[in-house]
Amino acid sequence: MAFLAVDLGATSGRTILGIIENGILQQRELTRFPNNIIEVGGHYVWDIYALYAEIIRALRQCSDEGIDLTSIGIDTWGVDFVCIGSDGHVLRNPRCYRDPYTDGVMEEFFAHVNKNKVYEKTGIQFMQFNTLFQIYAQRINNDSALQAAQKILFIPDALTYMLTGEAVCEYTILSTSQMLNPATRRIDPELANAVRLGEENFGRYVDPGQVVGVLSDEVQRITGLGPVPVVAVAGHDTASAVAAVPALDANYAYLSCGTWSLLGIEAPEAIINPRSMEYNFTNEGGIEGTTRFLKNICGMWLLERCRSEWTDAPADVNEINRNAMEARPMQSIINPDDPRFANPTSMVEAIRGYCKETGQHIPQDYREMARCIFESLALRYREVIGYLRELSPVEIKRLHVIGGGSRNPYLMQMTADALQMPVITGPVEGTAIGNIMLQAKAAGLVADRFEMRRIIARSIETKTYEPK
Repeated sequence: MAFLAVDLGATSGRTILGIIENGILQQRELTRFPNNIIEVGGHYVWDIYALYAEIIRALRQCSDEGIDLTSIGIDTWGVDFVCIGSDGHVLRNPRCYRDPYTDGVMEEFFAHVNKNKVYEKTGIQFMQFNTLFQIYAQRINNDSALQAAQKILFIPDALTYMLTGEAVCEYTILSTSQMLNPATRRIDPELANAVRLGEENFGRYVDPGQVVGVLSDEVQRITGLGPVPVVAVAGHDTASAVAAVPALDANYAYLSCGTWSLLGIEAPEAIINPRSMEYNFTNEGGIEGTTRFLKNICGMWLLERCRSEWTDAPADVNEINRNAMEARPMQSIINPDDPRFANPTSMVEAIRGYCKETGQHIPQDYREMARCIFESLALRYREVIGYLRELSPVEIKRLHVIGGGSRNPYLMQMTADALQMPVITGPVEGTAIGNIMLQAKAAGLVADRFEMRRIIARSIETKTYEPK
């Protein structure tokens, strides 16, 4: 059987063809493309039509190659959403979570709904770009698209809607919104009412691995494909990535290392208490009723933004990583989650400014700055693992790392050294693999997440970094 995974990150997207035969997963990248934040009208937005066009391009390629697709699944980043009008059309390009229009909005919202109550209801960490605060910001600014919206669809659900005409609300992507109550597994009515919405303003609830519908007649016509099913995979890319962790027992933490670093555990139920709130941990939906108890850490975004500015650095990121080891160690350490690094005009100057203010060595070239980023991330991982050990119901004996950052051997060795425990890397394309395996589950090829992970473990190569 052949499955198409559409995996959309905050800086790039890709489509991966997955074929499972004799208990082994084989993958092939069909397309790769940028996902650009657009600045227009004083705001930062996503080009939802460009993303849709890239999906159509990949489907046409499948048709041209005569690939008999079993199904399609879409995963993306969290929190952002699309407004759909009463006529069924997209009302405008969705706002990007890096748009500063939510600055200061959380505090204003807490004047109406108690902060502690919000966490007790949702177990979601407080970040100003969470959907709840985005919607509130748009309400108080009389946003015309939100005022006219009949449906609010999260990004993967919106693209699924554009392919099938079916409006759904997938569990894992909804869980990023700070509107889901994990006890009821539904949108909390008090929080929805606080932003003048109700359950009827969202799509029907679906769980990961559930078939949503088939390609619409229009999409069939323009791609040359038949009524291929579209599956609601774990719509949040981190949930799909965690589904691909090749762990054979529960005594591990995971790190999804990409634009964001998502560090956490797979828990049987939500962990909501005063200490988890103090550490600002989040409880997001996982597959098969599990909870992804984790913390968001600013990840390779720091490096990606610096690379766009550096004039003295090689184009090859592997060469940058290697050359960073020529710099003197532990000269400069930043807090990756300082608000100044969220979306600065110049990341290079933001890092230099932080180091100057804290009385540290100011990185002089790309080598020193890259080393600063890597060491700062490794130390931040150590700090968060310490918090997890306080809160986790399982003993953490190793760290599984998935995503593009796992290809950086220097960062991975630093992480093993900082944590003083083994770091196991792979798969790199964990999100796409989790997406594919959930489609396989929908097709009846696998029974549960344990069988999924056994197939993944047989199909990929991993590398272990021992602490030195």
